[in-house]
Amino acid sequence: MTLFLIDCVVLIACVMMQPAKTDNDAMSALTGGSGDLFSRRKSRGFEAVMQIVTTIVGAIFFILALAIIYTTSH
Repeated sequence: MTLFLIDCVVLIACVMMQPAKTDNDAMSALTGGSGDLFSRRKSRGFEAVMQIVTTIVGAIFFILALAIIYTTSH
């Protein structure tokens, strides 16, 4: 359970440290900026590292959550 709580805090920190991807035009304000959702733009530098770290920490969160559910039910 302690590992799960530590992972929760790290996951929150990773998500909060992600760079913002905002457009300041009127169309993105109305549509939520979904036009850039499927664009093929490769991340570089800090943004790429944060995406990888967030993915790994999220996977660990999911695995620990399943392990906690399994151990409490048996």
